[in-house]
This record gives sequence, structure tokens and C-alpha cells, in this order.
Amino acid sequence: MDATLRVCSLYPELMNIYADRGNIAILRARCEWRGIGFELSSASLGDGLDPGAHDLFYMGGGQDRDQAAVALDMAATKRDGLHRAADRGAVVLAVCGGYQLLGSAYVVGGEELPGVGLVDLGTVREPGPRLIGNCAIEADLGTGPRVIAGFENHGGRTYLGEGERPLGRVLRGHGNNGKDGFEGAHRGNVIGTYLHGPLLPKNAWLADRLLELALGVELTPLDDAMEDAAHESARRAAGL
Repeated sequence: MDATLRVCSLYPELMNIYADRGNIAILRARCEWRGIGFELSSASLGDGLDPGAHDLFYMGGGQDRDQAAVALDMAATKRDGLHRAADRGAVVLAVCGGYQLLGSAYVVGGEELPGVGLVDLGTVREPGPRLIGNCAIEADLGTGPRVIAGFENHGGRTYLGEGERPLGRVLRGHGNNGKDGFEGAHRGNVIGTYLHGPLLPKNAWLADRLLELALGVELTPLDDAMEDAAHESARRAAGL
């Protein structure tokens, strides 16, 4: 296929908890297996962001101290660029800490960390235990309901604004806040989720769907016997 996926990894040295960098690796592999070009660049503290230079923007999760620094920098240097990229249909995938920063703010320990406002949501570190464990959700990214399996570990509780669409319905696990039965957020091609795993190696179909959305193409299936086995293992771990 005569196409190239241009990926921008946001704060890769700071937001890479639970091997979230594996999500980039699976995107690269699935492009290469199809003869699709793959270009990876990064934007970190102090860097600007060109909204037209990339097809997919990715950010993983991080430790609280790193996330605080990232939140302030994103609001100052990348907010406008991310909005323009999302408006033109670029894919934005944010996991855990990155997901929390898609919204208006993350309130933790009396401090309010700014978000970039790509999705109408807010996150609060409430009293109570961390929400930890295997998680599975049912999501529909335009090709019918599918199961996404992963691992969640978050102290923050995320609440979607009225009318905002979750990524999926919780089948097993806690989800956004352990109360409303929803997980993640999905607006246009902007997707946020608490699911690590890493996410995309456990859900190869999701990696392919993100490629399709980013490139505006329909992909031919790959022989995913090993990936399907990993997905089934993740589903069983989640009790499905």
C-alpha cells in the first residue's frame, strides 16, 4: 500500500508507565507487515506541535510528578495544536495519565492540573482505594461491537460531561470511576482510555482500526492467530 503513517509520540520519556511504548511498537509492526510506511517523531517539554504534520498522536501514562510537569507543558505549548489536529480528523490516542489530561482538569491533592479540553471530562483523586485489575469493555469504533481487554491501575476517578460518549461499556473491572459502568472517552477520532496491557498488542483489531481512521483506508486482514490468542488470554484474565 502506497501510504505512510506519521506518528507523534507525546512525552515518550515521561509518559511510558507499564510499557505503554509497546503501543507504538505494534503500530509500526502492523504497518510494516502491510508495506505501509511508518514515521515516528516526538514532542516533549517545551516543544511546539505542528497539527498538520502527523496522522496519529499518542501519549501513555506516567508517574504523578511527571504527569504534573506534562500537564502544565501541554496546556502551554500543545493545546491549540492538538485541537487543530483533532478538528481535521487526526487520531489522538491517550492512555491513563494521558487520558486524564484530555479533559478540563485533574484535581489531585488540592492541586488542579490543567487539561487540554479535547473531551468534556474531569478527573478527581477521591478518597478510596486505587482501581486496579484486569478490565474488559465493549466498544464500537464504527465496525460493530468488539471487546477491548487490558489492565487498569488508577487513583483518579474520571467523569464524563453530559452527552459525552464513553469509549465503551464495562464488562469486567472498574472503568472510569467504578460507579457508572463506563470506560474511556471517544469523540471523533480522539480516544482516551485507562487500559494498559499494553493496550494495542492485546487488541490487534484496535490497532488496525486506528490505522484505518488515521490513514482513511480499509485494511486487508492479517494472519492474527498469535494476536488473537493473546486477546483471548486477556479476556480470560478479565473473567470473560
